[in-house]
Amino acid sequence: MELTREFTRFEIARILGARALQISMDAPLLMTISDEELNEMHFDALKIATKEFKSGVLPISVRRPMPLKTGAKLQAVREDNVDDEKIAEKEKEVEKEIAEKAEEMGLVNEGENEDSIIDDSSGASEE
Repeated sequence: MELTREFTRFEIARILGARALQISMDAPLLMTISDEELNEMHFDALKIATKEFKSGVLPISVRRPMPLKTGAKLQAVREDNVDDEKIAEKEKEVEKEIAEKAEEMGLVNEGENEDSIIDDSSGASEE
């Protein structure tokens, strides 16, 4: 019986991993496997789980959530036309507000002024 057509490779990996973990934690086997076969598999839980999966004895089902097909028409995406100059002005306003709040909270050293903090983008200290 070909079960791989019913499941994706990700589902198969998840099923085999879960079953191998159960087997490694001493869960009972779902099919009769001879001692010779177990020795050939070196008592490997993943190989045993694979054999159980291929024989179709695993009582594991997979739920695949599917998106709802409502048939509603998608709305057009609204594009905002904003100039770069307006964005730069807004950024300067925000920086100014942040600097003012920092002064109010006492986070700015008294020896420094706002202009040296904002304009010094190179990271070099002024002496």
